[in-house]
Amino acid sequence: MKLAINGGKKIRTTKFPAYNTIGAEEEKAVVEVLRTGVLSKFIGGWTKDFFGGPKVQEFESAWKSFFKVKHAITVNSNSSGILCSIAALGIGPGDEVIVSPYTMSVSASAVLIYGAIPVFADIDPKTFCLDVASVEKVITKNTKAIIAVDIFGHPYDSIRINALAKKHGIKVIEDCAQAPMASRDGIYAGALGDLGVFSLNYHKHIHTGEGGVIVTNDDDLAERCRLIRNHAEAVVDSMNYKGNARNLIGFNFRMTEIEAAIGSCQLKKLPELVKVRQQNVSYLEGKLKQVQFLKMPLVEAGCTHAYYDHPILFDQNLAGVPRDRFVDAVKAELEVTIGREEEGVLMDCGYVKPLYRQSLYQNLNGIGERNFPFDPSFKFNIPDYKSMHLPVVEKMHAQTLITHELMRPGMSQQDLDDVANAFIKVAENKGELK
Repeated sequence: MKLAINGGKKIRTTKFPAYNTIGAEEEKAVVEVLRTGVLSKFIGGWTKDFFGGPKVQEFESAWKSFFKVKHAITVNSNSSGILCSIAALGIGPGDEVIVSPYTMSVSASAVLIYGAIPVFADIDPKTFCLDVASVEKVITKNTKAIIAVDIFGHPYDSIRINALAKKHGIKVIEDCAQAPMASRDGIYAGALGDLGVFSLNYHKHIHTGEGGVIVTNDDDLAERCRLIRNHAEAVVDSMNYKGNARNLIGFNFRMTEIEAAIGSCQLKKLPELVKVRQQNVSYLEGKLKQVQFLKMPLVEAGCTHAYYDHPILFDQNLAGVPRDRFVDAVKAELEVTIGREEEGVLMDCGYVKPLYRQSLYQNLNGIGERNFPFDPSFKFNIPDYKSMHLPVVEKMHAQTLITHELMRPGMSQQDLDDVANAFIKVAENKGELK
């Protein structure tokens, strides 16, 4: 059977369905808010409205109950939530924060906003989260925190990383943007570190268009996050704040009443949406097990996976063809997804370019004329990003990792069969690619 990349007939000729979790419930909730005329009720002053309107507070209450945490603080994005968390921990100029090189850029770059230094550790070759041994190697006396990312939906190694953090007196921020309802030993992602940050961006499991939620079981950190979210400097005096006021220079990271109303509806759908992702991945993996050079992702004992993406490992030696050529051939057999046509087939070689390869780090592009915090005059310990080589992430990105989104809710069994059959067809005819 001639491969489509060589002019043969494609496995699929119709677009894949859009991923749309918005329904009549969200529409009704939004209309109810619109009719009140109160689209946001936050005030940057020490009044009862400092904590937002009724829908925001209702959503926060539902979120903390669902995820079994003491505090849930809504924000306008996961990025804002990470900034709040860094500030709440008192991180500042010259401090070091250990970060993953294989994640969305803000998981590392947010550190720079407070003048701290991102220090990259390598990833685990099975879960793609931070590798514990690599983290331990880069801890110094200046290390103040670890930002552990639950990449693709698998929870980070909280048992060993948390133990390491406790040993050295440092904190853990869990970036669980891709992992709502993932868990380790019965504890939900988000509650595994000192602070957890969720994303409600439009392409996540559930969304409010833009938005995020910070969770923590620490009363002081929760209060600091709420202050930083909403113009902290304007209220610390009138509220008679007794804690450490450093880093309490606030922002407008507030969620609107409309977003919160949508979020309350979306949260109710989350269990079923995650269940469908898990079922779809299980079905695909059952089909793909016949392809010997494809290895399915590990789910560690005691863990559940939320599958934001479906990562697959490619063995080039067994395949006899380069990964990129193989993936191009699989994509040629498939079609685009409704609403995301300009992105092409939702399948990639690797994930993001390792972050330390970005020009930000290669050229040390800091802030202002003095290039804060990278200029040598600040006498901070700046890693040699230019010569940095983390072997696992480099190999994953260049040779072995395949990621795709074609397992999302809304995909029928026939849709999934088309995805599997595209992989199988190319595997069976890989000789055409040599």
